[in-house]
Amino acid sequence: MLFRVHFFKVQIKMISTRRSMKSVVRNARLALLPVFLTPAISLASAAGSETATQSDNRELEIVTVLGTQNRTATLSGSHQVLEAASLNESHVMTTSEALRKVAGVNVRDEEGFGLRPNIGLRGLNPTRSTKVLLLEDGIPLAYAPYGDNASYYHPPIDRFARIEVLKGAEVNLYGPQTVGGVINYITPSPSDELTGLLWVTAGDEAYRNVHALVSVAGFQLDAIDKRGDGSRDNQYSHVQDINAKWVTEVGTNHTVILRANHYVEDSQLTYSGITDAELNNFGYRYNPFENDEFDARRTGFSLTHDWTLGESASLTTNAYHASFDRDWWRQASTTSDGQCNAVRYNANGAQVNFQTARNLGVAVDPNDCNSRQGRLRAYRSYGVEPHLDVDWSFGTIENELTFGARLHKEVQSRRQFNGLTPEASSGPQVERNTRETRADAFFIQNRLEIGGLEITPGLRHEHIDNERVNGLNNASGDANTNAWLPSLGLSYRLNDNLTLFASAHEGFSPPRTEDLIDNSGFETHVNAEKSRSLELGLRSNFGSLSLDATVFRMDFDTQIAVGSIAGGSTPLAEGETLYEGLELAAFINGENLFGWSWTPYAQMAWTYLPTADLESNFVRVDNRAVVPGALKGNRLPYAPEHLVTTSVGAKWNSEKWNSALDAHLELVYVANQYADFANTREATVNGNGQFGKIASYAIWNVAVNWALDDYPVTLFTTVKNLGGKKYVVDRTRGILASPPRMLQAGVELRF
Repeated sequence: MLFRVHFFKVQIKMISTRRSMKSVVRNARLALLPVFLTPAISLASAAGSETATQSDNRELEIVTVLGTQNRTATLSGSHQVLEAASLNESHVMTTSEALRKVAGVNVRDEEGFGLRPNIGLRGLNPTRSTKVLLLEDGIPLAYAPYGDNASYYHPPIDRFARIEVLKGAEVNLYGPQTVGGVINYITPSPSDELTGLLWVTAGDEAYRNVHALVSVAGFQLDAIDKRGDGSRDNQYSHVQDINAKWVTEVGTNHTVILRANHYVEDSQLTYSGITDAELNNFGYRYNPFENDEFDARRTGFSLTHDWTLGESASLTTNAYHASFDRDWWRQASTTSDGQCNAVRYNANGAQVNFQTARNLGVAVDPNDCNSRQGRLRAYRSYGVEPHLDVDWSFGTIENELTFGARLHKEVQSRRQFNGLTPEASSGPQVERNTRETRADAFFIQNRLEIGGLEITPGLRHEHIDNERVNGLNNASGDANTNAWLPSLGLSYRLNDNLTLFASAHEGFSPPRTEDLIDNSGFETHVNAEKSRSLELGLRSNFGSLSLDATVFRMDFDTQIAVGSIAGGSTPLAEGETLYEGLELAAFINGENLFGWSWTPYAQMAWTYLPTADLESNFVRVDNRAVVPGALKGNRLPYAPEHLVTTSVGAKWNSEKWNSALDAHLELVYVANQYADFANTREATVNGNGQFGKIASYAIWNVAVNWALDDYPVTLFTTVKNLGGKKYVVDRTRGILASPPRMLQAGVELRF
């Protein structure tokens, strides 16, 4: 994502301090006012918008979930912002590389290309990012945030100018996934003058990336073509992404923002990991399934309408529609499945049993397996979400009231065909499911100021209707979920440099449609996930030094274990859990501190999670039997006790050479973690690769930038995983290994 913030010539126009703070909060709200208040149609998950005012040149105000520095200083929840400069200097290739710079975030790739990052907050299982709400410009990224919040699609990290991560009570404004937090990716804003960039990168593993952007007259077009091998054999990905944004003013008090996106992915990609014996015999990159393919298409449209109603009120409405189609043809889903286990004979007449062979570490030939299953999915989602913000006073107490409602619908079409050849693209149909979700939500929140103290009570309500139809036997069923979600935030500004904050809220994550209604149409009575979440922290900024520290606690009355999130394909189960920990984010800039001709800097994100425990036995939803190994007192899987990302660097400006040099070294450390509820330590207990402790690891990354002052050119080079360390990152479906060492180099041209 090689561009600089000033390149886009984005300006923030402050009408007044109070008005600016109001605008920030106004555009951070995600709920909606009754539809009759505006003809515009809104988006189903989040607000966040951008407004523009007309002068001699258009000045765009980036409006986000978090807002401006003045507002974020007094937010009652913990948060962190990754600015363009930080991502630019690091030359992050994947979303995982970016988000690990944020305290409280546990993230891992599964294919080495970052196309499906697994993101967890504060110890929550990161698999498929199911317990985090992902937004882009305040608009939901997930194709089914209510009915199936799994992430098989993620836009390229290259096209974002800023990333915001919000936790604490204020996440209840965004829903429906509020147990962890909100991650909001922000695209750059268009400029009036003609500007643009061209970014070309090449590197190891056949990596190629071309990124072009042009902006003029409030319109912006962004195109990316990225391709390369992944971290395993028989793996290759090619992604094309086109994104357009147009900002215009309609009349005096109305601003409209239109967005459109089209994403295409064609990958040779395997779902299954490998067994312990395969790892020992063939190494970390081993993957025999050369016939597996993953194809995806996503098209999205959204509209934001901002209406200023005098000096004390505004109405913001968002609209979106998104379609996502995914076809994944594969010969194995996990190391323990039986897809290729039927008695077969290879070319030499010998019997073949893939599962046994893989557990023993015997090489298998995918062409000896006369099976390739196609899991074809199609998702459509749309919604409407206006919300009203009003400033009002009660005596000397200033208030900001936000309230609204939401209408949302999503449809899933799921089919499966079991082909009878190694490269089949059709076959007998074994699944034809349609799943619909309709959700209504409303919330109200009021922020009041009493001197340096801000108090923010809030209330959110979710009503969700689910329906499932089995097209093979015409069985159908429906179920609904309701939740009242209170929240309370406090912040106290001691002075211009130091703020104390605290928050409490009830987190909520609705059950998936397929978990709530079985394939015969019967309701399973699985509960929604609910947690009592508390945090206490301080936020400081002393110019060259900033330090944020947060103590948090998440106490789940109900947490859901779904499918294979923790080894052994755990059946749908639920239980009580507890998470407690500390987050620390720090940054120091040595500019003007020492009188040197070069500027040193350092930053750190540290998560300490001493408690991530089962507070009760986990029991199956269907028969209430205890899940083997999921016993009270065990530590939850995929919850490392320590996560640390820290970097040191220096910037040097040379008048003699008319250039600027920036170099930094980054350390990423992840502590030990368990792969299953039983806290199995030795993988030899079960050789399928889904059990056993995942050892800690530390990797080093280097990035160097050389910007030429006389030319709009920046040259750069990076080395990912400098030491070439090999390590295990996941055992969910078998062992997935780390990306290899990768050297990359490139050039950025600006005009």
